[in-house]
Amino acid sequence: MSSGMTNRYEVPRWRVWMIYGVMFTFVGVIVFRLINFQIVSAESWKAQAVENYTLTISDPALRGIIYDRNGYVLARNIASYNVVITPAALPDDDADVQRIYRELSALTGVPAGGPVTKETLDFAKLFSACVPGPSIADMVELGASLAPYTPVKIACNIDAELARVIGEKSANWPGVDIEIEPVRDYPTGSLTANVVGFLGPIPAALQDVYEERGFVANRDKIGYAGVEASLDDILIGKNGLRVVQKDVAGAILRNLEPPIPPTPGNNVVLTIDTRLQKAAEAALLDEIDYWNNRYFGYIRISSGVVIAMNPKTGEILAMVTYPTYENNRMARFIPRSYYEQLSQDPRRPLVNNAISAELAPGSVYKLTTATGAFNEGVIKLGQIVQTPGKLTLCERFSPNDPCIEGVNVRPFVDWIYERNGVINETGFGALDFYRCIAYSSNVCFYKLGGGFEDEIPEGLGIFRLGEYARALGYGARSGIQLPGEEDGLVPSPQWKRINTGENWSTGDTYIASVGQGYVLGTPLQVLMSGATIANRGKLMQPTIVREVHDSEGRVIPVWFDPQTFSVYEVRQVVDRAGVTRDMWVNPVNPTEMYPAPPEGSYQISPFVPNMKWDITQTPLIREWSCEAGYCDLTGRMKTVSPETIEAVRTGTRMAVTENPLGTLYRVFNIEYPLDVAVAGKTGTAEYCDDVASAANKCRFGSWPTHAWTLAYAPYDDPEIIVVAFAYNGGEGGTVAAPIVARVLQAYFELKSIDIAQGAGQ
Repeated sequence: MSSGMTNRYEVPRWRVWMIYGVMFTFVGVIVFRLINFQIVSAESWKAQAVENYTLTISDPALRGIIYDRNGYVLARNIASYNVVITPAALPDDDADVQRIYRELSALTGVPAGGPVTKETLDFAKLFSACVPGPSIADMVELGASLAPYTPVKIACNIDAELARVIGEKSANWPGVDIEIEPVRDYPTGSLTANVVGFLGPIPAALQDVYEERGFVANRDKIGYAGVEASLDDILIGKNGLRVVQKDVAGAILRNLEPPIPPTPGNNVVLTIDTRLQKAAEAALLDEIDYWNNRYFGYIRISSGVVIAMNPKTGEILAMVTYPTYENNRMARFIPRSYYEQLSQDPRRPLVNNAISAELAPGSVYKLTTATGAFNEGVIKLGQIVQTPGKLTLCERFSPNDPCIEGVNVRPFVDWIYERNGVINETGFGALDFYRCIAYSSNVCFYKLGGGFEDEIPEGLGIFRLGEYARALGYGARSGIQLPGEEDGLVPSPQWKRINTGENWSTGDTYIASVGQGYVLGTPLQVLMSGATIANRGKLMQPTIVREVHDSEGRVIPVWFDPQTFSVYEVRQVVDRAGVTRDMWVNPVNPTEMYPAPPEGSYQISPFVPNMKWDITQTPLIREWSCEAGYCDLTGRMKTVSPETIEAVRTGTRMAVTENPLGTLYRVFNIEYPLDVAVAGKTGTAEYCDDVASAANKCRFGSWPTHAWTLAYAPYDDPEIIVVAFAYNGGEGGTVAAPIVARVLQAYFELKSIDIAQGAGQ
């Protein structure tokens, strides 16, 4: 072979280099990836690997228990039994599985199902756990496709006997078990629902907030109403935490970290006496039933409220609203149909009307007018006011308006009473200050509030009337530990111009002086105004909480901020210098702590009476200078004299003792006599709201009326004050007064029983 010939087996050099290049590139990529995985990104991949086998489990905390003042349980946790199946633990033989399904179906009523198809699985996906619909086979198959080691709920809230039977049979039913789940229970049910409230799922708007605190959406519940809502941070506790290792199928292998046990919520003791609460509810419902079914013959009184309080301490002893709701029906879930029924009811049963209903207070508001008129010297002891059955007023929108008959001249009438079987329409005649209160003469208070000709030239006036109303508790939220409280309305000329576009008139002042027109107050505010008078000028902070206990029964010092509904526990904290001191700590955010109680907060545990103010000591009243219908602030502040309070108290006592025209004489001396001295005030308030307007009842001269009564006892040293309200009830002294009288009777009977039992021990 000549040297010029080419060897056909010889590989071209470029091909060799190309092969080597591919090989080196391939090896380089592998080496690069190994370096990247094992060195550069090692921590990231390690974290992902750990995450793949790590499972964080939140163990729910038990919610705190709610008691009444005598230790009676108002809210607790009870065992709810659920039938569950763990798909991975079922037998391998399909015939055994089907047998278990059939036998379980016979006991629970849930269909066994089968065969499982795509359509039946799609149907099962539409239902939440424990909602009737899917079969056992479908629910288990769906659970197996997602997490075979996670128990699937087949039937929920079964009775204890059935749970025992299934528990015994579970030895022959691999994979079947009984799950015990705590569920809220309310032993007193609707009796205390407006105070205690109920629970619900974590709302989507708050999900992030609660998840940051370790709670689980769609499992954990929070308070939706009542004390369950306002003291949720105290009651809810803190979930436990477990970090475990799982295998690829989801089975838990071991704990990776020491588990953190759940911390149960603190227990709350309320000031409510369940026995008195029951008596108050019975009195209210019996009276409503009597008037509706045996007197009127139709449903006229549609709702009502009763509140009892210790005026010296502010403790709410009973708080009843009608209608209410059954909070046990909300224990597991909130039934849609029931909730819609409640929310669409115009009587608002879901709302605590004791603190949320803004109503015309009527003649109970005369305590405000009387206090202001006497303190400002509009009337003095012994001064006589003429009270005809009707007076005619020249209603002026400015002091210089002329009087034009048929235009701005209008009558103002007194209430008609019966004396010796004769209906009297001529008025009460000449009355002193005490009897103006005792007889509740409208004409007297028209004159005291707005003045009348030369007899009472100036009157108290709307500006000064507003000052005394606010001093007695109207026009602002009380700060009680319940959600949904309204502030009522103390009207002023400026308010009327802004909201109606009209000027204030002298007629507006007349009407406001008897608690009608634009004046609005909640039943709790009405109670506070009477409590201030009963307690000789001291207005105590209304409270529903008596103590907060930890799980071991120790009393925890707690403060409450009514502005934010935040609670602060007093804890001993060691500062950087090593000094131990008391700090006010927000349990939701422990980094939020203060060396003193936050401004505006007050102590709720252990209970100490908190005085809001003493109108005889604290200068709350802004001084006004009024001449010829024009008023200006002087810049000075004043108090209410003790003599004023005593004069008003005497008037309330005479409402009970004056025979026969005292508005409470018949009730407390003939119908429901008591062994203790009682004082009080009745109220009959004309109104026109949406309900009355829709029923065409708002007719001038025959407006529908609410019934009010306020009474306290014993007169010299009051320990209880009660207010009763009946919507569209009519006359306060006839309809509301018997309710108050029965509650007072029940209180003193219970007190006698407690004393006797204490003496016998």
